[in-house]
Amino acid sequence: MKNIRALIFPHEGIFFELLERESKVVLKGAALLKDLTSKYDSKTTLYRKKIKDVEHEADEIVHEIHQHLNSSFITPIDHEDIADLANSYDDVIDAIYSLVNRFYIYKIKKVDPTICSLSKIVHAATLEIDAAFISMKKLSQREMNERFVTVHSLETEADEVLDSAIADLFKKKNFIDILKYKEMYEIL
Repeated sequence: MKNIRALIFPHEGIFFELLERESKVVLKGAALLKDLTSKYDSKTTLYRKKIKDVEHEADEIVHEIHQHLNSSFITPIDHEDIADLANSYDDVIDAIYSLVNRFYIYKIKKVDPTICSLSKIVHAATLEIDAAFISMKKLSQREMNERFVTVHSLETEADEVLDSAIADLFKKKNFIDILKYKEMYEIL
């Protein structure tokens, strides 16, 4: 009887705990990216490995979330919403790794101010989202809404930086650099 009860009424907090763990891992990846871009020296191998490890850690948490979803009858919020939230946030760390991998593949010698600015914005947004996960666990709608507004403002700021940077980028003569940097900006 106890096992059936556990299956039907799982420890609801596990989903919040796992989402918070995922958030901390993504935040760690964003901090590594910000650190890398602020003191970039074209030796991305160490950061690339660290961020790949963080990305792998996030994948394991997402896998664990899906395992719990598949074995839970009742969840604190809709199954699909939990899965979408976990997968969407995993996309953030995947993009961070993708960018750092581009630094390595394209043999980027130095990052420009746009990449530094966008990396700082990504880090600031992940800080806000991390705080929002804690608010979600407490079910503080007011605090979650405040975090949403801040993240939306950061997104708007990133869009403005991106638009301006791409406009400036097309003033350059080196077509290969234009392609490389445009792709990296858009990843961020």
